[in-house]
Amino acid sequence: MSKEKFNEIIDFAIQREKDAVNFYKELQTNSSFAPNKEYYAKLELMEQGHVHALEDIRKEVFNKGDLSIPNIENLHISDYLVEPKAGSKMTYQEILVLAMKREQKAFELYTKLADEADDGEIKKLFLKLAGEEAKHKHHFEVIYDKEVLTEN
Repeated sequence: MSKEKFNEIIDFAIQREKDAVNFYKELQTNSSFAPNKEYYAKLELMEQGHVHALEDIRKEVFNKGDLSIPNIENLHISDYLVEPKAGSKMTYQEILVLAMKREQKAFELYTKLADEADDGEIKKLFLKLAGEEAKHKHHFEVIYDKEVLTEN
């Protein structure tokens, strides 16, 4: 992979993570349930961590800490749902669906970046980030299963 292409990919990934940070900030603002706000704040911090990790990759000074890749069960709930448009008047169900779809896209992005990475450590980091996104998606799928599917 050329340096130019690598930087282009990193720029794109950083922007996606910044979008996710803003998304979780908005969820905190729009949620009236305190435990959800706390969880969204944790997700926001994780996404900010991803931004920093990607910036560190560019500098080639990233922390080679725990790069173990989690194996997360995919419930495939979001595979059968239509992504709603983001807006201030979203229902709880729409927020959950949008969150699942966003996490799925982030997972797919990092998986693709891992496939294209030449450096083994960078490949592991992208797979670690993909695993984190899979965890987030799984969390939303479990909530959707318990709180939306059982009510309908």
